[in-house]
Amino acid sequence: MVWLEYLLPLIFLFPMAALGAVVLALRGLHDTRVRSPFTAEPLRAPGQALRTRLDRAFATLFLNGSLGPLASLTPLVYGMGRMLFVERQFWVEWALYGLLSTALVLIFSLLLVRDYQRIRRLKLGLACELAVGHELEQLAHAASQPYTVFHDVPAANFTMDHVIVTPGGLFVVETRARTFALGSNGRTLKQVCVEPERLRFPHWQERRPLHKVRQAVSWLSEWLETQCGTSVPVRGMLVLPGWDIDTQDAADDVDVISGETLGDQLADGTPWQLADDVYDQVVSQLQERARSRHSFSHLRQPSA
Repeated sequence: MVWLEYLLPLIFLFPMAALGAVVLALRGLHDTRVRSPFTAEPLRAPGQALRTRLDRAFATLFLNGSLGPLASLTPLVYGMGRMLFVERQFWVEWALYGLLSTALVLIFSLLLVRDYQRIRRLKLGLACELAVGHELEQLAHAASQPYTVFHDVPAANFTMDHVIVTPGGLFVVETRARTFALGSNGRTLKQVCVEPERLRFPHWQERRPLHKVRQAVSWLSEWLETQCGTSVPVRGMLVLPGWDIDTQDAADDVDVISGETLGDQLADGTPWQLADDVYDQVVSQLQERARSRHSFSHLRQPSA
């Protein structure tokens, strides 16, 4: 029967299929997420959202790097199996097997390049998140101010990188990592000009970071007013680690900074004053939201 000539060679693919099943079973091996031994809830640290995305990117790299060779060899292995069950070989059929294997090699090579670039971007973003988080942790441990710092605070349909509660109001801090540009002379260009609605980098411009900060400020203000029954001042900050910031034409509702003196700028940028009961209520509401969404918060209660 002719159809057996195409069905029987599938036997030679069973070992490769078994190896592929093992690879799929091990795809979560790089997952670094941990759970609390007390509550069994996921623990979240600064940059946890980026850590999760980085874990997924490494898992994708592992799958593409492992399954790519298996998938690329599948047509050739099947073709060699066909040799055992047919009397005549057709060069067109073998050409199709070769073209299919070549196409699969090119596809998985491009996927690996994409995964490599994605991991580089995520690692840069995580490094910037950790640097800003370290500055905020030092601020939270300062003896002079009763600051409370929350990381990866869930909002309606997005996540705020950091929320800082101070006696003078709240700050929403968003971090964006961008690779420095190169000029025509090979020198590094790292000056960004801030305008009311956009950021002008050396070779490109962006509007989304400023929009994200304003969105976070608006949402947090409305949510706290609903939960606390009073208006709570919220200020937005956008941190671009390592960049030289030109704020000559910037709007005054969002502070765009490089992050090196984040603590000093937070201390100088609190023109309001929160009552003690409002401060405690705000912290309580943010704690409850963080707890309900399994978000980690670093807390320091006001000193007596």
